Amino acid sequence: MRLKKRPPDFVLFLTVLMLLCIGLVMVFSSSQYVTMVRYGDSFYFFKRQLLWALLGLGAMVFMMNFDYHHLKRWIGAIIITGFVLLIAVLIPGIGTVTNGSQRWIDLGFMSFSPAEMVKLCMIMFVAFGLAKKGESIQDFKTGLAPYLLVMAVAAGLILAQPDLGTALVLCGTIFIMFFVAGARILHLGALGALGLVAVGLAIALEPYRMSRFLAFLHPEADPQGTGYHIIQSLYALGSGGLFGMGLGQSKQKFLYLPENHTDFIFAITGEELGFIGASLIVLLFIMFVWRGLKIAVTSPDPFASLLASGITSGIALQALINMGVVTGSMPVTGVPLPFISYGGTSLLFTLIGIGILLNISRFTTPR
Repeated sequence: MRLKKRPPDFVLFLTVLMLLCIGLVMVFSSSQYVTMVRYGDSFYFFKRQLLWALLGLGAMVFMMNFDYHHLKRWIGAIIITGFVLLIAVLIPGIGTVTNGSQRWIDLGFMSFSPAEMVKLCMIMFVAFGLAKKGESIQDFKTGLAPYLLVMAVAAGLILAQPDLGTALVLCGTIFIMFFVAGARILHLGALGALGLVAVGLAIALEPYRMSRFLAFLHPEADPQGTGYHIIQSLYALGSGGLFGMGLGQSKQKFLYLPENHTDFIFAITGEELGFIGASLIVLLFIMFVWRGLKIAVTSPDPFASLLASGITSGIALQALINMGVVTGSMPVTGVPLPFISYGGTSLLFTLIGIGILLNISRFTTPR
């Protein structure tokens, strides 16, 4: 018997809105100079991000009121569609190449990244499958292996684009879902070790990834080459101090720090808003994780619990990797900061995931 619907989690809803508003402000502030130089319009990226935000909010509200139980009947079609698009983006003439990566499908009026959709598709697929497995999840062959195979295929297709960062987020999210579902620690330990070996090989077999890794260890060794991103990012964060240089007053956005409105927007935020502003974003993500995990713990059924865990951990892991890169704590991977970085497809599917999470919160048990 289903619980009576409650109002959605207001704290989670407010937290997401705050992150989204900060993101819109920072997209404008960080991109206004480069868009004026390139397009003659300082609002160029802001207007597009605002459009995606409104579209995403509409999708979030729809999913917030769409009973998550009904998602089960669409799981097969959803995952097949995701894989078809993931394969299509690798076909010449369909996928477009930007900065050496073939990650987007150009639809004319917009560019679409299938990998962002597949992350959410995989969370739904794995949540549905593991919820049905129950205690048999502790048997590797019948419990974990089928989902590991699907995850490996998805990660392999994403790596082929190439996009190591998104593949890491996907695999890390599914790994956490295995843990939440009750997989054996021995199996998880073996998978973790195998994953580290796989990441090491992925880095070693691609010269540009190896150069990024070496730059992470010693960025000062090549300050005008592979270490440039990290050094400029640290300059931005250091310049911000405690209170920041003031909104719109960044110096690094004047074509010094590449990708300053996408992957490195957190550095510009720290430069303009200081340690206090950057800390506010970190605290909002901590708040998001707390509410997401609370929803997972109080969910009425295993499918909802695993779905909430996957959505929460996926967004949190992506934020952690992005901040790690920007602060020089991790090698450069090209992962955007959820809600904050410029990127329409990423924002859209992140907000769709939030809508599902809010819908699950309407059926949770009060505590």
